[in-house]
Amino acid sequence: MPFLLLFTFFALLDFVVLFAVGSQIGLLITLLLVLATGFIGLHLIRREGMATLQRAQQRLAEGELPSDELLTGAALIFGGALLMAPGFLSDALGFMCLIPNARRLLGKLLARTNILIRGFHYRHGQTSGNDWHSPHDDTPDEHRASHEGDDSRHQPLEGDFISKDEPHR
Repeated sequence: MPFLLLFTFFALLDFVVLFAVGSQIGLLITLLLVLATGFIGLHLIRREGMATLQRAQQRLAEGELPSDELLTGAALIFGGALLMAPGFLSDALGFMCLIPNARRLLGKLLARTNILIRGFHYRHGQTSGNDWHSPHDDTPDEHRASHEGDDSRHQPLEGDFISKDEPHR
């Protein structure tokens, strides 16, 4: 519910700003600015999207999970959608999602808030590489690593696989 209210307030404020600017500079210039931001945004999405895709493929080839690239791709999609919406505030936020340094700044600002995303949340202030945790997982990464030893992170997990059709052992 708070997201819906925030979205509605942002959309209304975006239209108010669009109409206020449009009344000052004229309809034709306002339409040209809205179209120009859309085309510039499409160019940036294509350029940044291809670079992100290449980095993701390179990390996959190296056997790593391209988590940063996936988050960047999500920001590019969100930014592109904002640039397609008419309005100057949505265009400004959309450009922040598309320009790399602005995207990092926006990510740091969002990281300062404790974000809850579908059962996982980001704990601000952690120094470990993986700061995404399940809200039911109260054991910090440092305590888990101290119990398992330093090389246990690189060792395969051993266990038995039991299919659903197999009776329990």
